Amino acid sequence: MPHGSAAPEDVRERCRSLSVRSLQLQFTDILGVIKHVTMPITQLDKALSGEVIVDGSAIEGFVRTREADMYLRADPRTCCVYPWKDTLPGRPRGECTADGVRGRTGRMICDLYGLDGSPFPTDPRHALKRVCAATAERGFTAMVGAEPEFFLFRRDDSGRATTETSDISSYFDMAPLDAGERVRDEIVSVLEDMGFGIESSHHEAAPGQHEIDFKHQDALAAADDLITFRLVARTVAAARGLHATFMPKPFGDVNGSGLHIHISLFRNGENAFHDPSAPDQLSAVARHFLAGVLAHARGFTAVTNPLVNSYKRLVPGYEAPIYATWSQRDHSPLVRVPARRASGARIELRSPDPSCNPYLALAAIIWAGLDGLDQKMEPPRQTGSAVYHMSADERRDMGIVPLPENLEEALLAMETDEVVQRALGEHITARLTEAKRIEWDYYRRQVHKWELDQYLSAF
Repeated sequence: MPHGSAAPEDVRERCRSLSVRSLQLQFTDILGVIKHVTMPITQLDKALSGEVIVDGSAIEGFVRTREADMYLRADPRTCCVYPWKDTLPGRPRGECTADGVRGRTGRMICDLYGLDGSPFPTDPRHALKRVCAATAERGFTAMVGAEPEFFLFRRDDSGRATTETSDISSYFDMAPLDAGERVRDEIVSVLEDMGFGIESSHHEAAPGQHEIDFKHQDALAAADDLITFRLVARTVAAARGLHATFMPKPFGDVNGSGLHIHISLFRNGENAFHDPSAPDQLSAVARHFLAGVLAHARGFTAVTNPLVNSYKRLVPGYEAPIYATWSQRDHSPLVRVPARRASGARIELRSPDPSCNPYLALAAIIWAGLDGLDQKMEPPRQTGSAVYHMSADERRDMGIVPLPENLEEALLAMETDEVVQRALGEHITARLTEAKRIEWDYYRRQVHKWELDQYLSAF
């Protein structure tokens, strides 16, 4: 959703004209989970002036030694209204206003500040804003188009999510095979009503799996939209008796869900990745940025693929990348360069998954690219799918490194990558590492059903 007007009077008029009765002030923790405070619309001016205080002591990664309170400063450019339809089961219809118009719920995304007025050091949105500012200092704007995938599962009679899919369809299938198509179309309709730019949507390769593709926009708006998209998808699916999950790999024997990220840098309104005089029409800016992304791929994987389950997707045979390679023609590498040039020139990073915190993921990816730009790095030779036919020695001789195979390995890689740590900031790096090490330790101590099936009777 392109950011709208920042003028408070425009926000007031929009809320008045759309009969907004309540306002959700939203922010995220370091894991990308939405938090919010709901206020009556009469408190709009208080929200716009940054006077709302919340206690961060119970929020993942937010506590500081002597200070738990935070100010929420609403970004007026993110003001929008949830267009829940009266026909959507399970949604409250709201109370009638004096003139008979039903009230609606609006939302604004907030930045977090300490009591001293400084940005809260573990605010994920601030981390991305800081990286966007560094991009602007170099004369560029980072533009992002996201392609999130997700599964739609049925719910049981008590409303709990199952792993029973709503269809048996595959890539690009249409209804009636795709029973989830109606829900996917409704998600798109709600997003468009909210002002989101949607390019396309379709069924993905696995049964019950779907993809919705967003138009390019600046990185901060793209991250805001991904956070809201997950909320909208879950809300619409739940109203239709389904559960939308962004878990990367619900099943071991089918493709997992990815979050392909298309990135380009624009300068003075022109795509800086395009150079019509170059043999492949890719500019030096594009090559350097691409090289930086490849160089720091291992370091940012703990951010773009943050769950234990994420690494069950990054395995051979299911279309997900496992090596830090690139290609202009092949669809299998970590980074693909689509054929389109001119204003559409871009790179596509294929490793992230939709469970990530998009603010932190984009901050780490863009900063990696900027490091390539600053150091004038050059990408290695293209390999594409050929890498899978190479020996380990051949890959090593070419400098091709594998992505981390599990969360622990990814955390170790992040701890040795100073560029990724600078992108996140000291506090977020420490808190994220702490939270993920707890997750990994808990996972590795569990005894799983596979182990019982394999070993209980045999040994």
